Amino acid sequence: MKTAVRFLSPSEAARQLGISAKALRLYEERGLIAPRRTPAGWRAYGPPEIARCAEIVALRKLGLSLNEVARILDGDAAVLARVLAAHEAALAARIRQSGDSISKLRRLRAELGSGKVPAARDVIGAVRPQLGVAFDLPWPWGGERFELREIRALTYIVGPLGSGKTRFAQRLADALPDAVFIGLERAADDGAELRTRLDADPALKARVDAGLAALTTDGGAASPALTALLAALEADSPAVAVIDMLEQGLDAATQEALIAHLRRRAPPARPLFFLTRSSAILDLDAVGSDEAIILCPANHSPPVAVTSVPGAPGYEAVATCLASPEVRARTSGVIAWRPA
Repeated sequence: MKTAVRFLSPSEAARQLGISAKALRLYEERGLIAPRRTPAGWRAYGPPEIARCAEIVALRKLGLSLNEVARILDGDAAVLARVLAAHEAALAARIRQSGDSISKLRRLRAELGSGKVPAARDVIGAVRPQLGVAFDLPWPWGGERFELREIRALTYIVGPLGSGKTRFAQRLADALPDAVFIGLERAADDGAELRTRLDADPALKARVDAGLAALTTDGGAASPALTALLAALEADSPAVAVIDMLEQGLDAATQEALIAHLRRRAPPARPLFFLTRSSAILDLDAVGSDEAIILCPANHSPPVAVTSVPGAPGYEAVATCLASPEVRARTSGVIAWRPA
């Protein structure tokens, strides 16, 4: 006897896949899936559609942009070869890092035993996964204590307008050992100062050019804003970067290519914290295991860590802070009330 095939509604399909219904709509808009329709016109997902979605979700968890996912599903061998090579290199780097970390820890302990205090950058490089930070919050929180017990490779800082997230990020940069806050002035003067800096540092310029080439291959667009951002990301120091509005000046395709590029960095790449309100930068359905989200609530409650699982505390609040790059471009420069 044949068993009737069960079709799922968008909410049921999203729940089974562990993603949001919004992600399913986005996949459909990009042409990645084509759900069936009931006689009444409602979307319905059968076994083939669910299997296709599961492939997309798995590829997204590898840190791929939607553009890269589409090309792989279309059989683009070049993209697939590059992705496999990048992950092989990342795994090899993690193996090397494990051995290097043990050696570094032994050396640091020996230095401490001899009375020498190791440099902050050396400590971060050796124990970053266990390293945390704690500090008193600035205005508008009134001195409450904030503690981050683990520093991930990528940490998103999110909050509505007027939530104080920029002040929080600046205070975070002050509290982290060997860190810098990279503000929106990074591409000032249309990049004139930046070009002078790159001309004076051929090694940095080579890394920036390589990054630009990789991002444009993945669909990004070269611009002074992207060049300035890459220059900050590729600099030899400091050990940690805290970046104001990662998406500033970048179009949608470039944002998607950029976050995929950052996810593919091999260890021991320095940790990055960045503010964002773009759903292309922070796709809640694609957050990896070495990524974290910090929410600055609208009511000025202390910032909190949020898990990227639908229904988790703070998840909906984070989702409401995010908008597509097109919407973000229209609201660029809008600020909330601030005291005199």
